[in-house]
Amino acid sequence: MRRLHLRIYLAVVASLAVFALAAALLWLGLAESALGLTRVTALLQNVLSSPGASVTEQQTVLERALRGLDVDASLFAADGAPLASVGARLRVPEKEGWQGTVGGRPVWALRLPDGRWLAARMPRERRGPGAGLLALALILGAVGVGTYPVVRGLTQRLERLQAGVESLGAGELSARVKVEGDDEVARLAESFNRAAARIEQLVGAHKSLLASASHELRTPLARIRMAVELTKDAAGPERKRELEKDIAELDEMIDEILLASRLDAVRELEAVEEVDLLALAAEECARYDEVELDGQPATVRGDPRLLRRMIRNLLENARRHGAPPIGVRVSGAPQGTAITVCDHGPGVPEAERDRVFEPFYRLAGSRGGAGIGLSLVRQIAKRHGGEARCEGNCFSVTLRP
Repeated sequence: MRRLHLRIYLAVVASLAVFALAAALLWLGLAESALGLTRVTALLQNVLSSPGASVTEQQTVLERALRGLDVDASLFAADGAPLASVGARLRVPEKEGWQGTVGGRPVWALRLPDGRWLAARMPRERRGPGAGLLALALILGAVGVGTYPVVRGLTQRLERLQAGVESLGAGELSARVKVEGDDEVARLAESFNRAAARIEQLVGAHKSLLASASHELRTPLARIRMAVELTKDAAGPERKRELEKDIAELDEMIDEILLASRLDAVRELEAVEEVDLLALAAEECARYDEVELDGQPATVRGDPRLLRRMIRNLLENARRHGAPPIGVRVSGAPQGTAITVCDHGPGVPEAERDRVFEPFYRLAGSRGGAGIGLSLVRQIAKRHGGEARCEGNCFSVTLRP
């Protein structure tokens, strides 16, 4: 994966390196020009004729000294009068040393011991500082133009991510952003998409849960209402037992709905401690008849209240929809601790073994229950890093060690 901060760092370092290289080349070029001019003027100083020579002799000596060199040079008297010149005539120097550029080429001046002035300009093929500065400006422009698409591409991806966040915040739960590249911004986009999908799933599950709960609650409430009407005159023991059963069913359904909603809303376990799963299963098995418990002590870390509810729901599911006897086994496995509850009923058809864990899903011909118990079993197992499976007439839950 390409790290975004490394890409930005390398881009800055590369830009500085190019700039430093260009500056160094320009400096070396200027230094070379200055060095060449000083050498030329020093050479001319040694070969020039005496100040008392005629103008013609001085012109001849200067031409002979610069023969074969494409150098412009001019010799001036102490009062500035021109004495000799080769190539283009230069102006009278105002000071000794660097004179700037003329025609884009550097000019160097030297005051001779006898008072005369000697000015020289580099050959035409040499580039003066103006050309170097132009090249440096072009390099800076190229660096600026080259880095703009990179920076703009990054900011555009961040802007699209911001638009997706704002859409999700406005209630558009299907909002997603395009994952581009392979860096931190791409990972952020992937995390946003996962979070948005999770939010959409939770909201959809809650809507479905509330819709199904409102439908399921009508049946026991209607029976209770009818029973209450009948008890106005007289109610026999059978009617009272049915009424108590309906009230218990309603109470259990509400309790399971509340627990399912809390598990969806809270991501962390409320209490985590060492739990002996075999001892917990023994306590729950004692509540039922014709239940056989087998296994070995196994300790897991988790919420004892939720683990107890998980075992109870498995036993209650076997009692309602299976046939006795019911067998419960706690065993250790390489991937964790497993608890298995089996009955002698017909079992769940293979095509529906995953759907039985959906909220409010019932098999055809099932007796009683609201269809939330097995959904809670899977939720509790996932909260403990495990998984729940259906294998015909056996339900097993594997918890991490």
